[in-house]
Order: sequence, then structure tokens, then C-alpha cells
Amino acid sequence: MNQTAKISMESEVLTSAVPVALSSNSIMEDSQKSLANFSEKLTAESSEDFVLELLRKPAGIDALTKLINIDPFTLSKPRRIDYLAALEKQTGWLQALMQTAIVAVAGDQPSEAESMWSGVDDAEREEVASALRLSPNTAQIRIDLARTLTNHLPSTCSALATGEISAAHATVIAKESAEIIHRGAPKSVIKEVEEKAIAHAEFHTPSQVANKVRATIAKLAPTEFEDAVAIARDARRVSLFPESDGMCTLVAFLPAQDAQTIMLAIDKLARIDTRDAESNNSSSITHNSNDLKKDPRSIDMKRADALTQLASAYLSDSLNENFNHRRTVTVNLTIYLPTLLGLAENPGQIAGYGAIPASVARELAADAKWRRFITDPITGNLIDYGRQSYEPPQDLKDFLIARDQTCRFPGCRQSARRSDIDHVQAWDDGGKTSADNLGVLCRRHHQLKTHGGWKLTSKSDGSCEWESPLGRKYFVPPRPVNEVA
Repeated sequence: MNQTAKISMESEVLTSAVPVALSSNSIMEDSQKSLANFSEKLTAESSEDFVLELLRKPAGIDALTKLINIDPFTLSKPRRIDYLAALEKQTGWLQALMQTAIVAVAGDQPSEAESMWSGVDDAEREEVASALRLSPNTAQIRIDLARTLTNHLPSTCSALATGEISAAHATVIAKESAEIIHRGAPKSVIKEVEEKAIAHAEFHTPSQVANKVRATIAKLAPTEFEDAVAIARDARRVSLFPESDGMCTLVAFLPAQDAQTIMLAIDKLARIDTRDAESNNSSSITHNSNDLKKDPRSIDMKRADALTQLASAYLSDSLNENFNHRRTVTVNLTIYLPTLLGLAENPGQIAGYGAIPASVARELAADAKWRRFITDPITGNLIDYGRQSYEPPQDLKDFLIARDQTCRFPGCRQSARRSDIDHVQAWDDGGKTSADNLGVLCRRHHQLKTHGGWKLTSKSDGSCEWESPLGRKYFVPPRPVNEVA
């Protein structure tokens, strides 16, 4: 053992031996002080019992007003928890009021389609979506939820208003009960399902309450449960949601057996990849472990890569190409020329997603076909595309898709590639086929503008203003190509 090691060990021994030299009285005093401080943190004074009283009170404006005037940082830790629970109770009361307000706007029953161009709740949905800055789909979910609660689940509404259950609990009770309600289940069955769910909610999470409701429905209403399963199968879909850090979430809502089939396929492909890698390593000529190439990917990463591999193989081999505005299926990437040349590190932009790192953008750009657009150096808005004609030429279509990125209705994120090119002022009424008078609208909002009473004014930079049938106006600003809509 060298001298350095000896000195280090001796120092440790001396340091640890110091407390032994202290008197037993000092140790007792320190221990009592520590226990006192610990007790002070974990116990509440009787003077803070008013927080408990507010927690026990039914939710309402009186309790909320008193809670607002409390600084939680002045409370002991136990009472801070009670304060948090009391505030959560108030959010349930506010959410109960919100359900009533939504029904007041949208009506307690779905509206009927006024023409072949409109659908159920078209006008009401867009009014709610625009006022609350929600997507149309989210607004319709909120409307359906409010109608279910106020029309069919009075006990749940009451429990929500008094703060007995949270808004999340009320949401799952309504969603899980909605189908049997619409299928005409007896009121006695619905009431029993509701009562069991509310009782279960006292000590369980929303997901646990949802499972409880499903199990209760399967037992009390087997016929309606069978029908609900059949209807749910018709709602199968695949959705894509942008996430942070250059990632997306791909969600497939499928029948259980189909989902299992897909999972088994990608799992098998991932494990074959693992087996092949291990086989190649074991057959290597050299036995030096440093020469063996180990795959750093986890099995989850390999499953994700397997899914991408299957989809890429289909696109590569498919003879039946799909087209969007006369363009084949593509991933649209916007990147500044200096970044492409490696002279800058500005992020690239994938249409319908958003920012990706410069290195990833250059990797995608290495095998891409390019098209030049001119942007305003200050705002980043597209300002030129080349030419005009009676019907939108391909150059103009490409320009509009790049400029608008998504449907121009407030809150709508339908990709421009899957949307319509719309004349703001109809051609028959003197409207021109130009960037000033053209814009991208999804099919639903295109029909809403043409037949639903919504008015639209537009500018060449892509900004526009909508006016609802009730006279409310909503401004949609232009979308710089270096930002996601």
C-alpha cells in the first residue's frame, strides 16, 4: 500500500472518531433538536385547522374565495397537502359549471344537418372550438361529454359540483357509460353503474374507475356491452401526434386481436435482428471482445425500427402510388441553404411536425428532391412562387401548401397536403386564382365556409379572419415556414 493510501485511510479514521469524544449530553441535545425540527415539519398547528374546514366544506364560491387568500407557503407541509386537495375540489365545481355552459351554447341535443353539405353539430362545434381555442375534434368531445353528464348522469354532476369526485373521474364515468346510454339501457342500470362508479372514485384513480365501470356494464348490461364492442370496432383508426425533441407518437386504436398481431410481427422482426447480430458476432474470426460490434439498441428501440422498416418496405415496393395535389407521397422538409451546406446550424422544419436538429435535416436532405421558395427575411413568410393562371398551376399549389402548412380554420391542424385549395372569393363572383385569394382548407371547414354561414377574408401572406354566424371574429396569423402551425 502506498503512502497516499495510508494517509487517506488515517484521515477517514480520525474524522469518524471525532464524535466519540463528545459528551453524552451534547449528543442528547443534538438529537432532541433534530427530532424537534423533524416534528415541526411533519405536524400542523391547531391554528391551521381552518384549512381542514375548507377541505370539508362543499365546493363553491365561499370556499374558493377563502382559499384564494391563503399563501400555501406559510402553511405546514401537512396543511399544504390539504390546501392542494381543497383546490382540486373547487376545480370540480368549476368544471360542473363548464358542462352547463357548453350545453347552453351547443344545445342539450345534437343539431340536425341543415343540408347535404353540413353535418351534425357543425355550427355549434366550431363556435365552441373557436371560443375555447380547441381543435374541432376536441370541442366535439367536450360537447358530447357535457350532454352525457347533464342529460343522463345527474348523480355524477352533483358529485362533481360538490367536489366529491374530480373532473377526471367524471370524464371517465361519462365516456364509459355513453355507449350503453345511447343504446337505450334501462335507467335503473345506468343509475347503478353511476352509483358504483362514484363510490369507487373515493379511493381510486380515474383509470381504475374506468375499469370498474366497464366491469359493471359487462355484468349488468351484457347485450349493450356486446353492441358497444361492435361499435368500437368501427372506430378503429391510426393517429399521429407531434412530440418534443424531434419525435412523434403514433397511436393505433385497434381490436385487441389485431393489435396483438401487429405487436407479434414487429417483436419477431426485432428479435430476428437481435439473433442475426449475435450470430454475426459469434462467427467473427477474431475472438478479441474489442473487435466485436455490439448493437447498442434496446429491444424497444428495435421494435420501433421494425415498424418503420415494414412501412418503408411497402412504400418502396408499392406500384399504386397515392397522390396529394398531384404530388406523390412525400415528407416535406424546409431547411435554410446555409444550414444545408453546413455553414449554419438552424433547425429544419418538417411539415405537419415542426423543428428538427440541423444534423437530422441534412441527413434527410441528402437523398431529396428540392424546390426553391423565396421568403421575407424578417418574418419568414413566403412571398413569391412564380406565376398565376386560371386553375391553380402546380407551382401555385406547392406554394400554398408550403405557405399555409395546415387548414386555415382556427385550431385546425389538418395537413395542407390532405386539404382542399379554396377560392376565398368564388371564381364565379369575380375571385382571382392568386395567392391573395387562395388558401388551404380541410374538407369540413371548406364546406362550412361555403354552406355553413362562416365568412372569410384573406391576405397574400396567408393570414385571414373568420366571422362566425353569430358575428364573432377570429384572426389567424400567417405561418412562417420556419415554425410549425
